[in-house]
Amino acid sequence: MKTQFYTAASLDGFLADERHSIDWLYTCGDVEPDGYLEFIQQVGALAMGSATYAWMMKHIIEPGADHPGPWPYVQPTWVFTTRQWRTPPGADVRFVRGDVRPVYEEMRAAAGGKNLWVVGGGELVGQFHDAGLLDELIVTVASVTLGKGAPLLPRRITVPPLRLRSARAIGTGFAELIYDVPKPAAS
Repeated sequence: MKTQFYTAASLDGFLADERHSIDWLYTCGDVEPDGYLEFIQQVGALAMGSATYAWMMKHIIEPGADHPGPWPYVQPTWVFTTRQWRTPPGADVRFVRGDVRPVYEEMRAAAGGKNLWVVGGGELVGQFHDAGLLDELIVTVASVTLGKGAPLLPRRITVPPLRLRSARAIGTGFAELIYDVPKPAAS
């Protein structure tokens, strides 16, 4: 079982532009859907930041959504938030506050031996990293630059550095980078 951050980012390291939009991602072509399907089959639970949840509600769930559909995950999802939200029909969404550590074991147990996906939110991913709970980053880098926006990971991670495990081209618009996240040496 691994705790993974699977995401797409611009070449200059942003998850979303300054307006919190990911429309730029759709200009780069298809991000090999088979890679995602293989990934999601190995996921048993999700941890999501509130900005990602808000985006999902606005663009998929709520009336007038530009990509309307049902909640896309069958896995239980923990949303880290300080706001009040409604739960999409039929979704197993659990709202929590604060530190990731107190609910981590509950998420692992719910994952049933499968992986835990930290979905969106560089700050949330940073909290998992800071707590020593992040094992892997899978970043699909798009062939665009945004100049500013929401950073991939708003943390300084230098010691120990991430370890590149693989890199591959996906079409002409993307590169997939997979990094192992080494644990800091005990002092």
